[in-house]
Amino acid sequence: MANKGFDPTKQQSKVLNVLRDEYQVNPRRIRDVTGLERQRVNDALSALENAGWIEKQARGLYRLVYDGDCYVEQEVRCIDE
Repeated sequence: MANKGFDPTKQQSKVLNVLRDEYQVNPRRIRDVTGLERQRVNDALSALENAGWIEKQARGLYRLVYDGDCYVEQEVRCIDE
C-alpha cells in the first residue's frame, strides 16, 4: 500500500514522471531521460520503493504500484505544472 503521506523530492518526482510515462522502466532509462546521476536514481528508487509507490518487477525493472499510480497521477502532475 502506498504511503500517501510521502512527499517526494524534486529528484524523486523526476523519477516518478518517467515511471508514469513509461510504466515499467530500468534505472538506465531513467538516467537517460532525467540526466540524474546513477546514485541519485538509485537513491530515488529505493526511497520510492520503501514508500510503497513503486515495486521492483525483476532485477533492474521497476513499475508504479496500483495505489502509487493513482496517487502519482493526482499529485506529481500538479507539482510539475
